[in-house]
Amino acid sequence: MSGHVSPPHRLAPSLLAVDDLRIAFGANEAVRGVSFDVREGETLAIVGESGSGKSVTALSIMSLLPSSARIANGSIRFEGREITGLDAREARKIRGASIGMIFQEPMTCLNPVMTVGDQIAEAVLQHQSISRKAAQARAIELLDLVRIPDPHRRAMDYPHQLSGGMRQRVMIAIAVACGPRLLIADEPTTALDVTIQSQVLDLIDRLRRELSMAVLLITHDLGIVGQWADRVVVMYAGRNVEQGEPGALFANPLHPYTLGLLTASPRLDDSYHYSDGPLNEIPGSIRSIAGERGCTFAPRCAYAGPGCRESIPPLLTLSDGRQVACPVLMQEEHRVASFNY
Repeated sequence: MSGHVSPPHRLAPSLLAVDDLRIAFGANEAVRGVSFDVREGETLAIVGESGSGKSVTALSIMSLLPSSARIANGSIRFEGREITGLDAREARKIRGASIGMIFQEPMTCLNPVMTVGDQIAEAVLQHQSISRKAAQARAIELLDLVRIPDPHRRAMDYPHQLSGGMRQRVMIAIAVACGPRLLIADEPTTALDVTIQSQVLDLIDRLRRELSMAVLLITHDLGIVGQWADRVVVMYAGRNVEQGEPGALFANPLHPYTLGLLTASPRLDDSYHYSDGPLNEIPGSIRSIAGERGCTFAPRCAYAGPGCRESIPPLLTLSDGRQVACPVLMQEEHRVASFNY
């Protein structure tokens, strides 16, 4: 199985910087003070359950929030430029050209009455001053780039004529059509079988290297994080609760939620067979946080004390650069063995 080759990103400058981002739907905040950066050339993964705020964060970067949502506070800087509050015209200049996005479900994102070649060409025409004939030729080149066989013929196909994996490749072709600096991949392997998942992720990583992009990978699959990410942000209920490199984070999770995600995931043993032990379960579910005090994970946390329900724990930066928003597990000897993926 192909794997991610991690380049040296520690000294790379930030391409995208998100600082204290808060996104509200009416009076309720779905994202509550999230901060992270994406460095040039790296793959940063954001992981968490459905409802943790991952996709809403991605949509805010693309200026694609629904009309019911608003950025209540915070900053999003891309290539040093503040991009929150841009008007629609300025946002369109960045979206697709400098920042591309692969959405979760290609069948609902692709136009069923347009050929895939026309849809890729349309993305090119939006941002480049070329003829339609040249854009159609570029569409065929992009289909070949994403390893779709017989691209000349497939360019004339409609989405329903393609398999799920091929539709996802078309979405990738559209996302990278104009050579973006940053590619946001929102659950790019949803509903794909494990073999096709690996092929799609390998393709995204190859394009990252060939096109000199950074990738923001949004997923709930820790196996994907372990194999493909350089750094990982763990989100819960609209907050980032832990950040670090996957190896250190998997070997020694410092937040109870991260620990819960790891122990709830199937894992390989030293001989690369899945272990036979039972999977643990995080009790409860992400619920409304309106009016709640303290740590949002406290109602589901086995280690929560009285103080956890009174104040919100800050995101602490440790000596090795890791960040964690929980003082409890850091002080306990609740450690797990390294997880293999």
